[in-house]
Amino acid sequence: MRIARFTTGSDPRFALIEGEPGSEELVVITGDPIYTPVQPTGERVRLDDDAVRLLAPVIPRSKIVGVGRNYADHATEMGNEVPAQPMLFLKPNTAIIGPDDPIVLPDWSDEVSYEAELAIVIGKVTKDVTPDRALAHVFGFTVANDVTARDIQRSDSQWARAKGFDGSCPIGPWIVPGLEVDDLAVRSRVNGETRQDSRTSLMVFDAAFLVSYISEVFTLLPGDVILTGTPAGVGTIVERDVVECEVEEIGTLRNPVLRRH
Repeated sequence: MRIARFTTGSDPRFALIEGEPGSEELVVITGDPIYTPVQPTGERVRLDDDAVRLLAPVIPRSKIVGVGRNYADHATEMGNEVPAQPMLFLKPNTAIIGPDDPIVLPDWSDEVSYEAELAIVIGKVTKDVTPDRALAHVFGFTVANDVTARDIQRSDSQWARAKGFDGSCPIGPWIVPGLEVDDLAVRSRVNGETRQDSRTSLMVFDAAFLVSYISEVFTLLPGDVILTGTPAGVGTIVERDVVECEVEEIGTLRNPVLRRH
């Protein structure tokens, strides 16, 4: 099952995605599926209808929790040690944008990077959950791009500005509940050229452990998003680039890059 959030020019709605690639349909459902059972309304809309615009599949009501250096090869390429415990940071919900929304480069950074990641969407209030129960609190999984102002990350003593600016967290194209995520491909492309190509099996801390660990620090609320870290291959993006982040069994998140002049 794939759950999308979309608009045709009016208020956002949720839908199931059905059909083969190129002929998908949006099966419109009532309410917000994080909070209410999935119930089709009977309305169907073709995904390729010109009026359809996919939106970020969730807007966290509380927080986005990022995990730094969760792939050993990425820690190495950045000249860092692999952390003994998950390295956590926060992004505000104003960082969220959706599929095909532009990543607007901030005028105070000259080195902005892409970071393809598996993202976890929380489905229940979660506090001090054990790893063996953690995934029962997950609503589903999506794709994220942890956009980072790398020069600011180096210059600042903490990462709020480097990773929390408006538009620094594209997510989408939809959420997939009930997915096995222990060994999925994670890839990124810039202008069609592959930049990252790894697997979630190479994460230092797996999804269940991350949910458990983070729930000891923060109470996780329905709709909160966890970014599970990025593999090696990160690099700078510039105006007019197109970034694609892909997670196997979920889909591809595409965003153009702009700079306001």
